Amino acid sequence: MSHIPEPETAIPAEPDGHAGTEGHIRTRLDEAIEWCGRGLAWLVFVAMGISVVEVISRYVFDSPTSWVHETTVFLIAIIFAIGGPAALARDKHIRVRLIYDAVSAKTRRWLDIFNSVITLLFAGGMTYAAYVLFWRASHNPFGEWQLERSGTSWNPPFPALTKGIILFALILMTLQTILHLVHAIRGAPDADPRGTGPAKEH
Repeated sequence: MSHIPEPETAIPAEPDGHAGTEGHIRTRLDEAIEWCGRGLAWLVFVAMGISVVEVISRYVFDSPTSWVHETTVFLIAIIFAIGGPAALARDKHIRVRLIYDAVSAKTRRWLDIFNSVITLLFAGGMTYAAYVLFWRASHNPFGEWQLERSGTSWNPPFPALTKGIILFALILMTLQTILHLVHAIRGAPDADPRGTGPAKEH
């Protein structure tokens, strides 16, 4: 009785490191930023919780707070500022992929290098601008340390702190971009060839 061979099962091609919708982590700094970002994301619930407290205090007990509104704005500002490094860590920034997906892997590498150089120039310029803003918000005209405050009855130093957080986020993005540029120049793979996870730069 002749043996009938079983139909061959097509083996799916290896996924392109740039094609995933979830992005990919390239360096250990990106990994650390993503881990911290997951924790900071809970600030949304903190902001929501104290906002509920304000509504109840104002409309039920007729005793509005003087701190909830400014604190909520400050917490949301932190989330928005850290959103930049978090998106860059996962390579999920907005871009047009029409050309990128149509070219070869070698051309993509050069596009990655070009993109990293442009991003580095932008991030570096924004970092300098943020430094100037933070310096002015943290020092008086005599050069002495004095945090800018909101000017309300509570008067917290949130304006200066917010500018400091923006500066910190932009410094992170600049460092990330430098590492991404090194990664692209080396031509390092975006995923571990053993299939155990993304490749990481030391």
